[in-house]
Amino acid sequence: MKVGIPKEIKQGETRVAARPSTCKRLVQLGAEVLVQTGAGCLSGFPDEEYTNAGAILVDSAETIYGDSDLVVKVKEPLPAEYPLLHRDLTLFCYLHLAAVPELAACLQKSGSMAVCYETIEADDGSLPLLKPMSQVAGRLSVQLGAYYLQSSNGGSGVLLGGVPGTASGHVVVVGSGSAGTQACEMAIGLEARVTVLDVNQARLEHIDELYR
Repeated sequence: MKVGIPKEIKQGETRVAARPSTCKRLVQLGAEVLVQTGAGCLSGFPDEEYTNAGAILVDSAETIYGDSDLVVKVKEPLPAEYPLLHRDLTLFCYLHLAAVPELAACLQKSGSMAVCYETIEADDGSLPLLKPMSQVAGRLSVQLGAYYLQSSNGGSGVLLGGVPGTASGHVVVVGSGSAGTQACEMAIGLEARVTVLDVNQARLEHIDELYR
């Protein structure tokens, strides 16, 4: 099997789908691994680490998609990559197709098989590949919220943690899943007052036990 790791082209995306150590393991299992030049640089993995791991560097996404049986990405293909999809290809990445119906139509037309990270379920019904993305989103929501509360950024000038003589800010978290729990933890860490809303009593009790 040939496994391809293309360079992510979505604006602001600096991750790579496979570390050199992952590529090395795939090579040990008998796969041929193709990595696009520069794919790991923004994640701190220079090209030479991939070649040292036994991967083959290629210059173009066209080669990655054209020569691979399985393409492993982080984010969904962008319109510039749609023409590279074909029926002999399996695509493994975050897709979020509900938000991009044109990509769903393109996948169907191309005949590619697509496996979405976010829909993979463990035996207990959890979504292990979606969880880390939700955790990042939950933490960033508080970080960005605090940033935009600053008067210099158009906010009301509220400091979430307050200072002696002033009240701390009040953060309301809607939902106590992976994202909500991480948002709650961040807000509490900033010493804000936090209210969590959820229809699941068991989840609320869990949050209460964690942060009481």
